[in-house]
Amino acid sequence: MQKKTQQPSFFLDIITGPMFSGKSEELVKRLQRYKIAGLHVMVFNHTLDKRYTVNTINSHSKMKWKAQGIKIPEDILKKIKKNTDVVIIDEAQFFGKSLITVIISLIHKHIHCIVAGLDTDFRGKPFGMMPQLLALADGEVVKLKAVCAVCKKWNATRSQRLLANGKPATSKDPLIKVGAKDSYEPRCLKHHIVL
Repeated sequence: MQKKTQQPSFFLDIITGPMFSGKSEELVKRLQRYKIAGLHVMVFNHTLDKRYTVNTINSHSKMKWKAQGIKIPEDILKKIKKNTDVVIIDEAQFFGKSLITVIISLIHKHIHCIVAGLDTDFRGKPFGMMPQLLALADGEVVKLKAVCAVCKKWNATRSQRLLANGKPATSKDPLIKVGAKDSYEPRCLKHHIVL
């Protein structure tokens, strides 16, 4: 009788939502809990995210945590330490397809992965690898919402990109523009505008 090889179960948590919904803040809260528990955590974010400071996860509410900025997901595997319990990846929407392979590799090493990112771009379309990550998640999936900047009463599930004159960006504008309140607002479906 052949022995069955036991595959490790996936353990991937996802935190998603529009800009200003508290994704990075949620990551920092979890990091604080893991530090108290004595877990070895490695934190990564994309080098494109230079809104506040480089090599940190930064929330709009000024919470922050030291992170390693990387351009390609494979760099995570090069930097991972043997005693790592948890890997956190912020701004996942900026990474390419190889992010899936890297996360599966980490999970097979029994490393708990937590990934945060925008689920939709400013056009309201699925953003980067986030749809595949959401489908792969077997842990907690947290879909955060903000408050609509226009009506102030509905849940904002979209990130509205604004031009310098305050008007909505057009669908022909480049997909990626890193920014904060200078370039984006959270909007509900009713007030999200795609030109």
